[in-house]
Amino acid sequence: MTVVFTSMMAFILASPGKVDWIGLAVLTLGGMMVTGAANALNQVLEKEYDRMMKRTQNRPLATGRMTTSTAVMIAGFMTLGGICLLAFFNVWASFLGMLSLVSYAFVYTPMKRVSSLAIPVGALPGALPILIGAVAVQGEITAFALALFTIQFFWQFPHFWAIGFLGFEDYKKAGFRFLPGVNGQRDEKTGLHSFIYALLLVFVPFLFWWNGDASLLSVLAIAITSLVYAVYGWNLYKENTDAAAKKLMFFSFAYMPIVLFVLTIEKFLF
Repeated sequence: MTVVFTSMMAFILASPGKVDWIGLAVLTLGGMMVTGAANALNQVLEKEYDRMMKRTQNRPLATGRMTTSTAVMIAGFMTLGGICLLAFFNVWASFLGMLSLVSYAFVYTPMKRVSSLAIPVGALPGALPILIGAVAVQGEITAFALALFTIQFFWQFPHFWAIGFLGFEDYKKAGFRFLPGVNGQRDEKTGLHSFIYALLLVFVPFLFWWNGDASLLSVLAIAITSLVYAVYGWNLYKENTDAAAKKLMFFSFAYMPIVLFVLTIEKFLF
């Protein structure tokens, strides 16, 4: 729901005039189907590991409520339907949709048990939906679309590291390596890396101002929000506690809606 929401907002923000609401509905349905297919394939590939973790042990495949063949068939139909719907817009939208699905299911998913580099690898398909939303309406990869993509790309690192920090013991049972510490261990490097990536977000919104897509006031609002995000990452580095990780995680939930809300106000009110 989160990634489809960002795709929808990108479609609205990138629209040059009135929003094509029918187009938005097609994008939403296509995005939901592609995302659903990626998640279904993820659960097919990880059903044995899902049984080991409390947070996933009740999934349909893990419990045996659904067979693998049924899940693969559903994923196949959702892939076909989703990519076809994205193709109604342009080749770029359908290509990026397929790239997102393949890189998530067949690159990121198996890599989670190999290296913590799975996080930057997974950040690519995680940020592609917002790019797809902009490309669907603009027909090409513009500077505005790339700026949105960059924000969502860097946002994911502190977000997933906070989640990985809190769920470390559960993920460890399945052999997943999410954290940037040595051998994926839970240490102060999680907070330090979260701080660094959140700090990068302070500078990215100035691309909107540089390209004339947003006012300096809106850009400063986003930059300040990014700075707060970085502070929560720094606090995790200094405290290295669950409490600090929870604060970072909860702020990460609010970060993208705040950024998109600021840009929406910029588009429709000024």
